[in-house]
Amino acid sequence: MLFRSNEEADKERLLKRVTLDLTGLVPTVQEMDDFLQDGSPKAYEKAVDRLLASKQYGERMALQWLDVARYADSYGYQDDNIRTQWPWRDWVIHAFNKNIPYNEFLTWQIAGDMLPNANKEQILATGFFRNHKYTEEGGVIEEEYRIEYLVDKTKTIGKGLLGLTIECAQCHDHKYDPISQKDYYEMLAFFNNTREIGYEGDVSISKPAKNPILEINADDRKNLLNFINQSDTNTLTVSVLGELKDSVRKTFILGRGVYNKPTQEVVASAVNAILPFDTTKFTRNRLGLAKWMTDPRNPLTSRVYVNQLWQEFFGRGLVKTTGDFGMQGELPSHPELLDWLAVDFMEHGWDIKRLVKKIVLSATYRQSAKVDEEKLKKDPENVYLARGPRFRVKAEIVRDVVLSTSGLLVNTIGGPSVKPYQPKGLWESATSGRGVLAMYKQDHGDALYRRGMYTFIKLTVPPPSMILFDASNRDQCEVKRSKTNTPLQALMMMNDPLVLEASRVLSEKLADGKLAVADQINAAFRRIVCRKPTEKESQVLQSYYMDQWQQFKGGRLNAKNTITAGEHPSAEKKDINQVAALMKVINAIYNLEETITKT
Repeated sequence: MLFRSNEEADKERLLKRVTLDLTGLVPTVQEMDDFLQDGSPKAYEKAVDRLLASKQYGERMALQWLDVARYADSYGYQDDNIRTQWPWRDWVIHAFNKNIPYNEFLTWQIAGDMLPNANKEQILATGFFRNHKYTEEGGVIEEEYRIEYLVDKTKTIGKGLLGLTIECAQCHDHKYDPISQKDYYEMLAFFNNTREIGYEGDVSISKPAKNPILEINADDRKNLLNFINQSDTNTLTVSVLGELKDSVRKTFILGRGVYNKPTQEVVASAVNAILPFDTTKFTRNRLGLAKWMTDPRNPLTSRVYVNQLWQEFFGRGLVKTTGDFGMQGELPSHPELLDWLAVDFMEHGWDIKRLVKKIVLSATYRQSAKVDEEKLKKDPENVYLARGPRFRVKAEIVRDVVLSTSGLLVNTIGGPSVKPYQPKGLWESATSGRGVLAMYKQDHGDALYRRGMYTFIKLTVPPPSMILFDASNRDQCEVKRSKTNTPLQALMMMNDPLVLEASRVLSEKLADGKLAVADQINAAFRRIVCRKPTEKESQVLQSYYMDQWQQFKGGRLNAKNTITAGEHPSAEKKDINQVAALMKVINAIYNLEETITKT
């Protein structure tokens, strides 16, 4: 099927698109002005280089990886108490900003503790495999849960890193599947000798990290681990990997996958159907697994990550089934392109920033997102890439757009997760009533205005505003989020305390008497939507403003109550009716589909 490619997107939409993709934020008015005024052939490339060099780049890239790693701030299961894995999250941000090569990035997370003279940063990276759920319920069978943790690790390496549903072979062989039950348990065996146990006690004696742990003190944070954002001098503890030194656990194929039904003994080995595990090159431990994963002959590791990034930028991977490159997955839409990108990625040192830059500089990415009736009918998912990407941003970025455009955003990198506004009673209705997370204790001050990726994630009750916008619940490894459109999303944007507060704060900034009402509205529109409004759009918004102003002035609507939204201190108001009316207009702009969509 042949289509004529779209022309390049206009500069306003292109800058918004690439800024959202590389930082998770929208461009400032100054950045828009600078880009529009730069008429040089390299203007767009200069903008891309600036975005890749920003600290926010690491945050945006980390967001995708946190889904793969099933990062959360609690243990899950019924009691669901607090844990401190956030220093590992800070490392991920740091790793992307530092542009650690992907093969090294993986190696550290799989086997950082096994590297020669491993330092604390390399050990911290292994927190990747300790993000799974942990039970703190009394009376459980320790070995049952230890096996559950191993199953989680095996699924994560299969789905998240190799793009295969290895877990399908946990219980039995499948007649036409090249991955056998034996292959599955040989892969699981790589993690079977870690010092992790299945149960450390119930919630009454809960600790913020499970053994083995890494202790991070104030000196560490001043030196090697200076990317960890901790204001006090307290020692932090993080769950990491570590091997048993005095014994070796045997690994068995488990009958029907049941923890207490061992059958044939196996030894650690990777899936030969992918790449033979040559024991002259690879040791039978996690470090050998990491080397096997990043061997240039491995056909999957590079392709899977390239495909995940392509999905981030285009909304659809070159392989649509992002977590399944196997027999039941879909074939690549552009196999030659996927192959070339994967090989080029490896041949240039697994350089992530270089790969990202190559994608966003491409003519394919820079196309207009406009779609005509014929293209929409014949290619609704844009499989053939005849137009630029157009889809709603991630849940966390919806929050970030609101915060940044209103001026409320506290742009601090890293640190402990925070608890913003949330409907009352959610945690309390889904808890055992034990532990420090039994009740929701909202934060205040600057903590209310942190980026969405720093919102506290309780596994049993994920942040509701983000779940409405299809955020991962982080219950397990996730490589592709759902995309839904529901009335609840619109209701949230119309009534959420943060959106109302942001509308009020921006209204107070603009309604200061320096600009005419029409100019105030146009300024808000450009700030939020990242382009100048059309004449018709401006007229509609002005008409809405006049309607709301008259209702506030006439007492049919209460301006005083309207402008009390949120905890941010209010500015001195000369005319609360004008502030309230402009606030309603800004809230309407925040509710435009285009506001939270790449166009």
